[in-house]
Amino acid sequence: MIATNYDLILMLPRFGIPLGFGDKSVRDICRERGVDETLFLTVCNIYSFDDYTPDDEELGRIDSRLVAEHLQASHRYYTEERLPHLQHHLNHIVEHVGEQSATILKKYFADYCREVRDHVRHEERTLSQMLEDMRSGERVSDHYIKSHDNIKDKLNDLTQIIYKYIPGERLNEEMMELVFDIMQLSRDLEKHAMIEELLLLPPEDYQLSEREQEVLELVAQGLSSKEIASRLSIAVNTVNTHRKSITRKTGIKSVAGLAVYAMLKKQ
Repeated sequence: MIATNYDLILMLPRFGIPLGFGDKSVRDICRERGVDETLFLTVCNIYSFDDYTPDDEELGRIDSRLVAEHLQASHRYYTEERLPHLQHHLNHIVEHVGEQSATILKKYFADYCREVRDHVRHEERTLSQMLEDMRSGERVSDHYIKSHDNIKDKLNDLTQIIYKYIPGERLNEEMMELVFDIMQLSRDLEKHAMIEELLLLPPEDYQLSEREQEVLELVAQGLSSKEIASRLSIAVNTVNTHRKSITRKTGIKSVAGLAVYAMLKKQ
């Protein structure tokens, strides 16, 4: 599994699974560590395949409380490990870009870290309410899932700034490492959002978000992802993420089919 997707190495600690597991099977490791095997394999599949959707039988075997614990472990990973790691690299790099540029970049990243931590606090507050609603049999709507688009877009913007506009003659290797780390975190945030959607929201609640509805209508008009990104002032990668989510929720893949779907929704 790890040979297929190296990003899974960074996901293992969130399940309390250390390296050094030898030739043991996934089942053996999960039993040793007290990890739910179905949840573990489902998360691995979500991380490894963009179009993966668990079936009803799989969802029925997953305890939502364990999903919440995994999401909370991811929150700690973002705020206690990845952000400080990126901050360390950025602080070293900005020492060589001039005082004014350094001040601007530090402020940008500090604002970004504050926004991520605010986002995490929001999710922590709402996860408990969501689980309480699910236990009581009440309908859970996607307003609990706060959009990750803004923090992903700002992270992507930082990547663009670093590799396009900061001279890299003196610190090229460290800058490349920072860019790759940012890209990895961006992918991780995307998968984090998918876990929330796929494992916490029941299938009948797979409603399109307002942003997804906007993207759908522009796709139906024949606009490319780049044109949609320009129209909505968001990153192209974010548009592509929305398109994947729309396909996952509707089951419709072709532009022609999405155009028909968009027209039917307006009636």
